[in-house]
This record gives sequence, C-alpha cells and structure tokens, in this order.
Amino acid sequence: MIVWLNGTHGAGKTTTSAQVQQLLPDSRVFDAEKVGETLMDITPGLPRTDNFQHWPPWRPLVVETARRVLDYTGGTLVVPMTVLVEQYWREISAGLAEHAIPVRHFVLHADQATLRERIAGDTVLGPNSPFRLRYLEPYAEAARTWLHAEAKVVDTTHLTPAQAAQHIAEAVKK
Repeated sequence: MIVWLNGTHGAGKTTTSAQVQQLLPDSRVFDAEKVGETLMDITPGLPRTDNFQHWPPWRPLVVETARRVLDYTGGTLVVPMTVLVEQYWREISAGLAEHAIPVRHFVLHADQATLRERIAGDTVLGPNSPFRLRYLEPYAEAARTWLHAEAKVVDTTHLTPAQAAQHIAEAVKK
C-alpha cells in the first residue's frame, strides 16, 4: 500500500511522514522528490523547467520506483510529495492502480496565514523561500478545484505533526 501525503510546502508533509512511518508496521518513507533530483542531475540537462514534475519521465519513474520497492520489501510506502497538477496525479494514481497497488491519499492542509508563518520560520530551507511561497496560490486553486475531493483532508493548522500522523495512521488502519 501507499500512503500519499499531499499538500503544499509548510503543511507538514516531511515531518508528518516520518511519524506516520513510525506508527505503521512494516512501512518506509519514499521521497519521490529524489526521483526528480535524479532527473535534474542528467547532463546535458533535460529541457528547462521550473518544476521537475513537468518532465514526462518523472511520473512513471515514481510509479516504477514505488512498485519495485514494494515488490522487494512489501509493506507500506509513505510518500510525502506535493502534486498539484490534476493530470499528474491521475497519471501516478492510474500507474499504481495498473500494478494493483492501493493508495490512501491524504492532503495535509493549513490556512494561508499558517503556511506563510511556517515558511517564514523554516530553519532547513531558510525563511521565506521564494520557491515555497510560489506554490501557495497553485495549492489553493488545486484545493478548490479537485485536490480536496480526491483525498482525505487533514487540517494541520492547529495540529502537531504527531497529532496529524495519528489521524492518518488511524484512518489507514480502518
């Protein structure tokens, strides 16, 4: 099974995914961003883009990597990855379905003020990351138009990552 944690930057995906992994027996965290980083390392580089998800190979490579890891290890993969383009989510979820891999899709949500506050206080990527801030409006649009209808929404505005992880783990175990 895959437990996909979607949502924009600052919602708590990375921190929550580690805690979800601790609550789900036989689970591992798979950071699909590493697939994008591998594509970014190709030389000479692939066509210029502002987001590796726009490269057509990224989506099937995420599916194939997840499939291969699950074939090897079994269990559950917890995937903390923002996907805001509906077509991309459809490609990934359909690819996983073709391999009979069940997906539990969660969106970690927080209000815009909370997201901005978290991004401003980020000590890992630095405060007020322009890259992270740039995705707040696309997230809001995706949330309004399709994303919240596609997943179980966990509002992290007033939750700790541990509390959000507990909600997710309980929902997965049902």
